[in-house]
Amino acid sequence: MLTKRIEDALNVQVTVEAESSQVYLAMASWAETLGFEGVATFMYAHSDEERQHMLKLVKFINERGGHAKVSELAAPPVSFGSFKEMFQNLFDHEVKVSKSINDLVDITLQEKDYATHNFLQWYVSEQIEEEALARNILDKINLIGDDKGGLYLFDNDVKQLITLPGAEI
Repeated sequence: MLTKRIEDALNVQVTVEAESSQVYLAMASWAETLGFEGVATFMYAHSDEERQHMLKLVKFINERGGHAKVSELAAPPVSFGSFKEMFQNLFDHEVKVSKSINDLVDITLQEKDYATHNFLQWYVSEQIEEEALARNILDKINLIGDDKGGLYLFDNDVKQLITLPGAEI
């Protein structure tokens, strides 16, 4: 059974994950309008993944006697300047999500809710991967700089992150 404090904190995380899905979706749409099919495909897939993270939380809250709530979401930006700015934004967003997860884990320890603590370890591991992936992509974009040919190759390479899970560019 969830305490009210844990239920409320988990519901905040539901919103964080839903907004993450929306951010990735906005990035996908923006990249697609610029003709970057690979980046768009990558972002659409990540949008779906973030929605699955949200649904996993919803199910957990409800199964543990709480009530998962669907809340209003903040609208994400519709344009991102450059790909470097977009991926920096993505990295910064993932760092923010990691902090939110860590804060939630801290609450579970304070409340001595070890079942929820155990459940959240999957999210802790997932955020380590998400931050590393975003940092790796940002490093590649920084190496490419303003080289249009490099951006074209990057767009093709980033598609592989979807078709070959676990692959690195």
